[in-house]
Amino acid sequence: MNQSMPNTARQANDAFTSASSLGGAGLGLRRELLSALNDDNTALDAVDFFEVSPENWLNTNGQMGGHYARQLRKFTERHPFICHGLSLSIGSTAELDVDLLHNVKDFMTTHNIELYTEHLSWCSDVSGHLYDLLPIPCTSEAVHWVADRIKRAQDILGRQIGFENASYYFVPSGSDMSDAEFITAVATEADCLLHLDVNNIYVNSQNFGFDAHQYLRQLPLERTCYLHVAGHYTDDDGLIIDTHGNTVIDPVWALLADAYQLIEQKTGRPASHLPTCLERDFNFPDLSDLIDEVEQIKQLQLGKHSPSLIGDANVCA
Repeated sequence: MNQSMPNTARQANDAFTSASSLGGAGLGLRRELLSALNDDNTALDAVDFFEVSPENWLNTNGQMGGHYARQLRKFTERHPFICHGLSLSIGSTAELDVDLLHNVKDFMTTHNIELYTEHLSWCSDVSGHLYDLLPIPCTSEAVHWVADRIKRAQDILGRQIGFENASYYFVPSGSDMSDAEFITAVATEADCLLHLDVNNIYVNSQNFGFDAHQYLRQLPLERTCYLHVAGHYTDDDGLIIDTHGNTVIDPVWALLADAYQLIEQKTGRPASHLPTCLERDFNFPDLSDLIDEVEQIKQLQLGKHSPSLIGDANVCA
């Protein structure tokens, strides 16, 4: 470890080390991919780990069963996994979903999973789930509220949680700080980890007209425990939507390469020690095409960039 590292970065780096021993390039495990993966050992060998969302496998009682549950168990017995939650709604004003957290904890124990991440957003209120991830107002009051809920969640799980910078399509009224300042303040007060989604940064930067590489430099990257990369969709009006339904484009790859360099500068951790997952939720191509993108992550982790990516990444270096 870099001995000149600032104390806060060193503490966060130690926290990362205890949170997950994984690295390399991973793939989100979706039910649609199970059959193809079972039939392709070469593809399995190319994936260093898989990501699973507990809510996609647990029933309303927090239990698992049936054919898909047995298939998942076979995978988690043979391959490393990371948990990425969908519905904790950490920014909600509704009661913290303690039952969900206990179910997640049991799920992680059953499948021997070390790291759990969620979205720094909200998706439910006192009336129930809204089935969308919505931005939290960036206020000092919200910092304290969200940080307190994160600390309670971490106490229940008995581990630090990584929270993902979310995509958003409107800016909540009343904000008195920037999104990056909010993320940093929450992470510091809650002493949680950062789940860095570079596609979300790109989507937001294009929709709201800011520089993605400059934004990246405003985040608490020393707390990064996990990264996401994904594709997106541009509608007829030019709005970019974080769909996870297309291939990753070059500017997003360049942002990932930039993130790797910045994190290594801050923490001394090489990119290969930063678990990075390719998200694909629908519109699935051939498995070989997904594996090509997983291999692209590995190439970036080794510092092998195409000339176009180097040019994009150096814009704000």
